[in-house]
Amino acid sequence: MKILKTIVAAILVLSVTAIQAQKIKVTNGDLSFLTGQATILLEYDYSEMAVGKFDKEEDYVNKKVAEYNEAEAGRGDTWKDNWEADREGRYHPKFEELLNNYTKKANCNFDQTNSDALYTLILKTTFTEPGFNIGIVKKDAMINVEVKFVETANTENILAVITITNIPGRGMGNDYDAGYRIQESYAKCGKSLGAFLVKKAFK
Repeated sequence: MKILKTIVAAILVLSVTAIQAQKIKVTNGDLSFLTGQATILLEYDYSEMAVGKFDKEEDYVNKKVAEYNEAEAGRGDTWKDNWEADREGRYHPKFEELLNNYTKKANCNFDQTNSDALYTLILKTTFTEPGFNIGIVKKDAMINVEVKFVETANTENILAVITITNIPGRGMGNDYDAGYRIQESYAKCGKSLGAFLVKKAFK
């Protein structure tokens, strides 16, 4: 009975997480330059990303690789390959799909191939919480991003900055894969940013 109570208490502690609302705001400049633009170039930046309790992504990755390789030779290396490949394979497509679902209403397309566009959107991920799902206990993924608009021909000229924090990522049902949970954060990010731009910039 004592063991059962301890287990139940542990589950309750792990299950109760602070609920923080997603926030989106313009922190620098304004978005008036987007009016009338048909294409925007997209770029991604993970250069200064913290992960979970680690201030540097490199430290998080090194820990996970060591743990997985200790449990099974080569598993950690495979995990690292997937961690990096998920960006182009999962996160970017989902972000772009949901973003463009909204901005197409304003006849503006955001894409990594729009090299002739006057302006570039740089999506910089500053924090990633991968979350977890071990069946009876789970924690959603979450990301914080900085959306920076610059001139394509002069990226030092920053026209506007938008911050979006506490972007949740959760799957329906069995979301045991961290990549899937994080993918849903980027989907939500694209949806939120697209709706915000249509409302605030493409009036």
